[in-house]
Amino acid sequence: MNPGHGTRPLSDTVHVSATLDKAAAENFPVAPAFLPRAWRDGLTAVYGYARLVDDIGDGDLAPGGRDAVLLGLDPAAVDDRLAMLDAFEADLLRVFGSADGPPRHPLLLALQPVVRAHGLTPEPFLGLIEANRQDQRVTRYATYGDLVAYCELSANPVGRLVLSLTGTSTPERIRLSDAVCTALQIVEHVQDVAEDLGRDRIYLPAEDMRRFHVSESDLAAPSAGASVRALVAFEADRAATLLDEGVPLVGSVHGRLRLLLAGFVGGGRAALRAVTAAGFDVLPGPPKPTKSGLLREVAAVLRTAPRKR
Repeated sequence: MNPGHGTRPLSDTVHVSATLDKAAAENFPVAPAFLPRAWRDGLTAVYGYARLVDDIGDGDLAPGGRDAVLLGLDPAAVDDRLAMLDAFEADLLRVFGSADGPPRHPLLLALQPVVRAHGLTPEPFLGLIEANRQDQRVTRYATYGDLVAYCELSANPVGRLVLSLTGTSTPERIRLSDAVCTALQIVEHVQDVAEDLGRDRIYLPAEDMRRFHVSESDLAAPSAGASVRALVAFEADRAATLLDEGVPLVGSVHGRLRLLLAGFVGGGRAALRAVTAAGFDVLPGPPKPTKSGLLREVAAVLRTAPRKR
């Protein structure tokens, strides 16, 4: 699958590739080469969808308004995130066969055959859109429970799609996958405190900030004081616990899927190790794991994940 090729202009092919290339910056492998081609194509299409909807919600689209035009809007609408999300949802419905023709955006056009081949439903895709709508309305979370409910929209649908794409979805695997995906989302929130604050968003629960005597001005400092470090360590430990809870997911599958899922869990653990190595000071910028650190964590997950036959 080569999203954007065929009758699409070369500029759109380059535009799509720039979105998909962001996969290299993720904490976990998106569609590694050891997977079957059909799985790689499906995971790449789903990643392109998820990355684009997040870029719309975060205001990180390429300049020039091309994404707005592709979605049938005026180029100036690229700065109206809610209008863009509405247009994106309308294009998603075209993926699932709405009456007004095929999808307009090349990333959604590439998603359509994947949806048909695997019998995917709209719900997880709609959840990701709703999470980004919520980002426009909600910039602070009062409780950890509120944050977990947000992760149910912003992260868990991705894991459920992976299970559907690989034909391995069961209620128990969905439960374990949700734990892993919520953990990975919290890891990102921990890494990106400064970046999120720059967007006027704080994903550290207000109840925890009060507990550790952390104010918003503390998060705006160039480096973290003791209270901020303690808060970050607390949230990192929560993410680590969720990752541990999800490890049996890796042991419940076999072959190359087992390696892929170990990559997700190991990626989260490697990112948390990087945060720990930084002394929990995430304010200068997100601590990132090394490739060797990622490989060590993946190997550890594969060694310890309980096998189910």
